[in-house]
Amino acid sequence: MNKIYFKDLNEHIGKEIIIEGFVDSIRDLQYVQFIVIRDTTGKVQVTIEKNDTNKKLNKIVSELTCESTIKVIGTLYQNEKVKLNKMELIPNDIIVTSKCALELPLNYKDMSSSSIDTRLNYRFLDLRNEKNLLMFKVQTCLINSMREYVINNDFIEIHTPKIISAASESGSEVFELNYFNRKAYLAQSPQFYKQMAMCGGLEKVFEVAPAFRAENSNSYRHATEFTSFDIEMSYIESLEELMDFEENLFIYSLTKIKEKYGNEIKNLFNVDVVIPTKPFPRIKLEELYKILEKEYNFKMNYEDVGDMNSESEKLAYKYIKEQYGHEFVFITDFSAKKRAFYHKRENGVPQGADLIWKGCEITTLALREHRYEILCNQAKEKGLSNDVKFYLEFFKYGCPPHGGFALGVDRITMLLLETESLKETMFIFRGPNRIEP
Repeated sequence: MNKIYFKDLNEHIGKEIIIEGFVDSIRDLQYVQFIVIRDTTGKVQVTIEKNDTNKKLNKIVSELTCESTIKVIGTLYQNEKVKLNKMELIPNDIIVTSKCALELPLNYKDMSSSSIDTRLNYRFLDLRNEKNLLMFKVQTCLINSMREYVINNDFIEIHTPKIISAASESGSEVFELNYFNRKAYLAQSPQFYKQMAMCGGLEKVFEVAPAFRAENSNSYRHATEFTSFDIEMSYIESLEELMDFEENLFIYSLTKIKEKYGNEIKNLFNVDVVIPTKPFPRIKLEELYKILEKEYNFKMNYEDVGDMNSESEKLAYKYIKEQYGHEFVFITDFSAKKRAFYHKRENGVPQGADLIWKGCEITTLALREHRYEILCNQAKEKGLSNDVKFYLEFFKYGCPPHGGFALGVDRITMLLLETESLKETMFIFRGPNRIEP
């Protein structure tokens, strides 16, 4: 593309150029007019003197509205008196490429002036806020750095189907479809197909794709559709090995984000990007229960025994922060009743962990049961033998030991920037009460 981005304007001082962008502000004074134009990389001032030569331009500016889009042809000059980047564009021509209505339905520059639901109704305007712009730049860096790390470690990218014949997470929280007079479901995760890739000898795979959960939850961290970064790899012999890999992935990605956007994140979100140290703390679930009861007088409610809930996650983070000065903690040794049937077990204990970051679960990682007979028994134990018959077939013909995990990209962004909910960190949020815009 030939568009000149505003971050590169220093390379064009003294030259006649063409720039395009949104009108950020207009000042129409007695003898001079100023327009500030913005693009995704910055802002620049356009200065138009009021005189006979500029009559046409003066009329255009006097009728111009903020948030319109314009193309400006002119010469770029350095000017120490200009507060905005010490430069200004003196135009020969201004072309209005689209005109904004006189009054916006919300003030996107002041997020606190509208409720989150009003902002989502006008998401196309809300996205213009500089915090949102930075947020999606950071999210792009996050995905790219994770992708870069796994590719550098010889992973293969796959694209699994999102219309499937059986629920992939052994739960009822699936969206059912009428698929040519047959039942089908939207995939909760690519779990079965990641494992099929292991049976196929691909050894290391990843995918970045949407996942769907029919959870009738309106909590700050749940959505019915979200973006998942999935990992699966063969010849993993221990849970420690898998946790070590995820530690390295996070350290690599957060380092990249801090290097590129750390200062901007601090300025706009008042958040320091902390690079974690290895190893991340690890605590067995039963031990954690005892710690939380002793330290905070917290006792897990009956239905969640053998698992974690949001309150225990927050307290686990508080304890780890106080005792270790760390933002991350792995919780291990969950109850088999609370884990998926495909998790490998040793002495009845699932070989998996939840990774908690800033008081919120961001990963369930686990070794998978790859031995056909044992896997069949565990599926039968959960009452799933018939539902996952096609999946069990993968393991009849040899499959290496393997394990993996998934990361919710939107949730990680929320925790990284410490926003209030997923509604802010998803490009377009989907929840039980929202399917528009």
